[in-house]
Amino acid sequence: MVKTLSPQEAVALIKDGDTLVTEGFNLTIHPEVLSKALAERFEKTGSPRNITLMYCGGEGELIGEANYCVNRYAKEGLLKRVIGGHLALAPTLGKLVSENKVEAYNIPQGTISHMYRDSAANKVGTITTVGLGTCADPRREGCRLNEAAKDPVNEVVTLGGKEVLFYPTVNFDICLLRGTYADEKGNISMEKECLYGDNLSIAQAVNRNGGTVIVQVSKVVKAGSLNPKNVIIPGILVDYVVVVSEAENMWEIPRDDVDVYSGKLRVPVEVGGGALAPLDERKVIGRRCALELTRGAAVNLGTGMPEQVALVAGEEGFFDQISLTIEAGAVGGLPQGRPLFGCSTNVECVMTQAEQFDFYDGGGLDLAFLGLAECDPTGSINVSKMGKKIPGTGGFINIAQNSRKLFFCGTFTAKGLKISLKNGKLSIDQEGSLKKFINKIEQVTFNGKMAVQLGQPVYYVTERAVLKLEKDGLHLIEIAEGIDIEKHILSQMEYKPVIPAQPKIMDPRIFLEPLMGLGK
Repeated sequence: MVKTLSPQEAVALIKDGDTLVTEGFNLTIHPEVLSKALAERFEKTGSPRNITLMYCGGEGELIGEANYCVNRYAKEGLLKRVIGGHLALAPTLGKLVSENKVEAYNIPQGTISHMYRDSAANKVGTITTVGLGTCADPRREGCRLNEAAKDPVNEVVTLGGKEVLFYPTVNFDICLLRGTYADEKGNISMEKECLYGDNLSIAQAVNRNGGTVIVQVSKVVKAGSLNPKNVIIPGILVDYVVVVSEAENMWEIPRDDVDVYSGKLRVPVEVGGGALAPLDERKVIGRRCALELTRGAAVNLGTGMPEQVALVAGEEGFFDQISLTIEAGAVGGLPQGRPLFGCSTNVECVMTQAEQFDFYDGGGLDLAFLGLAECDPTGSINVSKMGKKIPGTGGFINIAQNSRKLFFCGTFTAKGLKISLKNGKLSIDQEGSLKKFINKIEQVTFNGKMAVQLGQPVYYVTERAVLKLEKDGLHLIEIAEGIDIEKHILSQMEYKPVIPAQPKIMDPRIFLEPLMGLGK
């Protein structure tokens, strides 16, 4: 029989100096009750201390003044070290990092996912080409986020005449996971969750190391009553179960939407003719990117601006002609934005996160649309560190490095940009005070020189222009009607791109309401 504990009893098992691993993606599938209980234990007792926290995706959100998920661990003395895939959704934790109050490392999300699986198999470590030439490369930052991070987490080795990054195996002492139900033998099902994440690999890795596997669920049911195909973590791996109410267990998803996001229920997606999103600079960029969509394409959309591509595809009635994927595991359907990024409506398939990154790292994506924060003359991109703002890489490096065709999308300038559209012409009413196309970026999240060497097609899509990466740098290939190259392009860049005699005018449909007629 599986042993059940209260949240307080469960987190009391975490000892000083333990290496703890949690799972989640934004707010989804994270054991929030357990994380809250651990934070409260530390506040009351000052224990446990100096633990190492490892997590893969962006687990968290700051909603008003309330912190969730790994944000709850952001307490001086509780953490000695944090190894994460993404920090943008954990600003409280990020503050500790920027203040050097915790050793902090940012390993690409897909690499962490594969590290879990390799640890489960007791391999000597994880070998990957993902991250070469970027901030993950030890010849640059080597995944270090701050000065407090001294120890190396990887090294460059040569195998078969090819350079790769090697990450030694991490051994985990304890994990906090979440499922839907547990049966009396400890088998954990996830039929009401929108994702599987790395739950199985994490449980296997902790069990292999003789650690403690704790899973938060909403109910314990009779042995043999669970559909075996819904069981993601077998009971042979589970040490303890913590039972909370369904409302507490799946607090982030509205009750009426549980069946929608779990894939049990399909819902109609209103396209055309409905309440369309306003035609602003974000939607303009989404529309230009959406023109690149082709039927049957496997696509990944990053967070932020790239989400506009899904919005436009939905409005245009084209989203079901492509396969939109999310790095956490969803394939098909319509991805949701924050705080439910990771969920999709009408999802067609859900893989584990490691399997999804196998697909990504193997070059399976036809198209990827990612964010644009800083871009240098070589076409290299920084989205991971801007001063004290340290969002981290997430799955960006895996996706950008291996997609067959890549689009970085964002406004040409930031902070204060205001535009207007009149008769299909774009007007820059107020320029942003922050330039994005600069001579030197703070960190390399995407290496343009390596992309050129590999022959990867790379484009930079903004509201006023489109640029393409070539061997001799960025080429200005399209401008919007109404844009002056000298005033609106060159004066807002720190370097000059290659400019043809007559750049192509961007498709006028992008700037006109109501619909573009995508795919027709």
